[in-house]
Amino acid sequence: MGLTRVPGLLYGGDYNPEQWPEEVWEEDVRLMAEAGVNVATVAVFSWSRLEPAPGVYEFGWLDRVLDLLHEHGVAADLATATATPPPWLVRLHPEVRPQDAAGTRLEFGSRQGYCPSSPVFRAAAVRLARAVAERYADHPALVMWHVGNEYADHTTECFCEESARDFRSWLRARYTTLDGLNAAWGTSCWGQHYTDWGQLEPPRKAPGPVNPAQLLDWRRFSSDALLACFEAERAVLKEVTPDVPVTTNFMSVLRDLDYWKWAAAEDLVTDDAYPDPADPRAHVKVALSYDLMRSLKRQPWLLLESAPGAVSWREVNVPKAPGVMRLHSLQALAHGSDGVMFFQWRQARYGPEKFHSAMLPHGGTGTRQWRETVALGADVRRLAGVAGTETRAEVALVLDWDSWWGLEAPESLPSNRLKLHQLLLAWYAPLHARGIAVDLTPPGRDLNGYRVVIAPNLYLCTEEQAANLASFRGQLVVGPFSGVVDADDQVHPGGAPGPLRELLGVRVEEFWPLPDGEVQRVETADGRGLTASTWTEWLETEGAEVLARYRGGPLDGRPAVTRNGTATYLSCLPEDPAPFLDAVLAAAGVTGTELPEGVELCRRDGHLFLLNHGAEPATVSLPTDGVDLLTGRQLSGTVVIAAHDAVVLKHS
Repeated sequence: MGLTRVPGLLYGGDYNPEQWPEEVWEEDVRLMAEAGVNVATVAVFSWSRLEPAPGVYEFGWLDRVLDLLHEHGVAADLATATATPPPWLVRLHPEVRPQDAAGTRLEFGSRQGYCPSSPVFRAAAVRLARAVAERYADHPALVMWHVGNEYADHTTECFCEESARDFRSWLRARYTTLDGLNAAWGTSCWGQHYTDWGQLEPPRKAPGPVNPAQLLDWRRFSSDALLACFEAERAVLKEVTPDVPVTTNFMSVLRDLDYWKWAAAEDLVTDDAYPDPADPRAHVKVALSYDLMRSLKRQPWLLLESAPGAVSWREVNVPKAPGVMRLHSLQALAHGSDGVMFFQWRQARYGPEKFHSAMLPHGGTGTRQWRETVALGADVRRLAGVAGTETRAEVALVLDWDSWWGLEAPESLPSNRLKLHQLLLAWYAPLHARGIAVDLTPPGRDLNGYRVVIAPNLYLCTEEQAANLASFRGQLVVGPFSGVVDADDQVHPGGAPGPLRELLGVRVEEFWPLPDGEVQRVETADGRGLTASTWTEWLETEGAEVLARYRGGPLDGRPAVTRNGTATYLSCLPEDPAPFLDAVLAAAGVTGTELPEGVELCRRDGHLFLLNHGAEPATVSLPTDGVDLLTGRQLSGTVVIAAHDAVVLKHS
C-alpha cells in the first residue's frame, strides 16, 4: 500500500485531540502504546481550529500532537481538515452552502455543509491543503494523506445556481453541441427540446417525472463534482509530497459515487464499514463490500473506520457482544485489508457522536471495551505476516455504476423493486457460504482471468460492454432486465437484451414484474420446483436451451432460465439460485467448501481464515494443515471454533 514506514498491519483509529485539554494528550499516547496502536487519523474536522480566520493559521497544537504521536511510535494518517468548512467561510460566503432539490439552502451546524461545485469552497480547501502539506511534508509521523471524509455521506448533490453552471459545463464537455444533448436526452418527448445551454438546469423538483436521461447524467455529474474536489486537493499534496500516499475513506457499497472512477484517483483504497450487530446476516453484507474494496485496485486495502461497539446513528444502536469486535476486525483482514482502524480512539463527551463507541470508552481502562482493544492489538501484531498478501478469485460479479443509477431511477420503470445491492447479494451470499472467493469487476475490464462471471443486472449495457462479455471464455451468468438501454438510457433497437441478444440466444418480448407479495412458480428441466418474486419476463428463445420454465399464471410453460453455449440467462429472480449456480460452478471446475452455517472461509496467500459468526461452536474440516497464528497451535483434520471466534492458519 505504500506505507513502508509502518511494518506489518495497521492498528488504530480516528484521534480528535482538539476535543480534549492538552493534559489528556499524554495519557492518550501512553495508552495507544499500551494497546499496540501504530497509526492514528488526525485533524479530519479541524479546519476551524487550523484556520480560525481567512489566511490565519494556528498549527501549534497540531505540531504538538504529531510530535507526541511520533515519540510514542504512532504514525499519522493526516487529514487536510477539509471535511467541513469553518463558520467564517459560510458566513462570508453563504452561497457555499448546499441547496436541496426544492430550493432550500441548508444551514451550517452539521458536517459536509458545502456545495461541491462552489469555486469559493474549492479554492479555500486547496489553500488549506497546501498550507497543511507544506507545514508537515517532512514530519516523521506522516505516512498518509486523508482528503475530506466519507464523500457523499451528507452532501451527495447540490441544486444551487453554481451547481447549475457547473452542470452545464459538464454537459458541454460531454455532448459538445446542443444537438448532441437533445439527441442523447430524447428531448422530443414531452416538448423538452433545448435551444440554448442557459436553459439547462439541474433536475430540481418538478410537477411530474423528470427526464430519466437527465437524471442519469445528473448522477454522473454529482459523482464527478465531488471527485473534482478530491482531485484538486490531491494535486497539491502530490506536488508537495509526491511519495506520500493519498486516500479518502469510502463507504462500502455506495450507490452515489462511481468507485471505479474514484479508486483510480487514489493511491490506496480505504473504507468505513459498520456491520449491524443486530443483523444475523451482517457479516455476509459487509463481506461483499470488503471484496469490492479489494477489487477496486486489485490490491490490499485498508479498513479506515469501524465501530468497536455500538454506533450512534441507527434508530437502535446495539453494542457488539464480547468477541465480536475482534471477529469483525479479523473478517476485514480475511478479505484483504492490511489493517484495522476504528472511529474513534477516545469516546467523545459531547456532540452527535458522544454515544458512538470508541477504543477507549467513557469508563476508561477498567472496561470490557478497553480489554478487548488491548487484546485485539496483540492479535494484529501476531498477524503481521498477512500484510501485503493477496486473494485470488475465480469468480467475479459485475458492478457498473451507470447501470445502477439507471436501474434505480425514481420513476418511469416497469418496477421500482429491482435494487442492485440486493441483486448482488442474491448471488454473492451462496458463493460466500461455499467459501468461494469473489471479485467485483466493471463490465469493461478484461474478464479472462476468471472461470465464472455473474452479471446480476446490466440494465444499461453498451455495445462495447457486450463485446467484452462475449469475449469471455468462461461461464457467464446474466440476470434479468439486462441489456435494456444504451449509455443515454435509450432502449436498444429490438428491445432487451439488446447487444447481449446473440450472446444469450434469447429475446425479451415483455417485462412482467410481479406485484408485492406475489410469487411465480418455476420448474427446472429435472423437475425441481422453485419460486420467483419481484420480476419475470416473457422470453422467446433464439437458439438457447431451456433450463427452467414458468408454471402457472400468464407465463405458464414459457422459458424462465436458458443457456446458450456457456452463457446462462435468468429472466426471473429465483428465491434460491443454487440449482443454476451449482451447475455453472461445476461446468467451470470451481469447487467450494462445505461449511457449517455462519462459518466463513477466506484465503490470502499462505493464510486461511475461518471465522465463526454463529452463536454456537462449529466443527470445521480443515482443507489444509497449519499453525493457528492466533494461538500458536498446530492444527490438522478438524477444529472446533467457538462462537464469535476464529482460526488463522499459516500454511505452506
